[in-house]
Amino acid sequence: METYAVIGLGKFGFHVAKGLAQQGLNVIAADLDEEHVRDINEYVQDAIILDSTDMRALREAGIGNVDVAVVSIGENIEASILTVMALKELGVETVIAKAITTVHGQILSKLGAAKVIYPEMESAKKIVKKMVANMHYETIDLSITMKIAKLTVPSFWVGISILSPIFENEFEVKPIAYKHQGVWYTSFENDDILEKGDILLVLGNSSHIEALSKKV
Repeated sequence: METYAVIGLGKFGFHVAKGLAQQGLNVIAADLDEEHVRDINEYVQDAIILDSTDMRALREAGIGNVDVAVVSIGENIEASILTVMALKELGVETVIAKAITTVHGQILSKLGAAKVIYPEMESAKKIVKKMVANMHYETIDLSITMKIAKLTVPSFWVGISILSPIFENEFEVKPIAYKHQGVWYTSFENDDILEKGDILLVLGNSSHIEALSKKV
């Protein structure tokens, strides 16, 4: 399961952290303000008071080990920039950062932020939905008509054989590879059963791939 950190717990950060936790995800929430940390504490796995510009504090809090970090620091642009720099230095692969202005956002992107968010343009609820969906379902365009989808095996495919005709008969997609316990398999000679947490690559017509995305 992916782990998240939300740094900066004003109104926006609070709702992002709470929303992610309600999705059943592991969330570390952090802020320099004790009251903000106290408010989020009941909703998340860990709530920590820290200075996010301090790399050592981030490391000790375990934030350097998360899969995704959301930097939602308010008007303090300097702290926002230093926090993104510290997270990338610690090796956090995906950093999503809130920006106050376009220039601020451009700086964050150049520092390695995978996505820059402008809260006045998007609600926290929509962002949470988009973030979680993107982690579990990605597509690659092969042509105008053909796509590959990479997805975490949904519940309705758990327990099904990789050789099952259900993929083509009911969903009109073809499995081309799957990942089980960290190992990728591209040969389907064995009647292997898909398990929860496996990653699956399927090939199909664009319309069928899009239809699948609405079901997972």
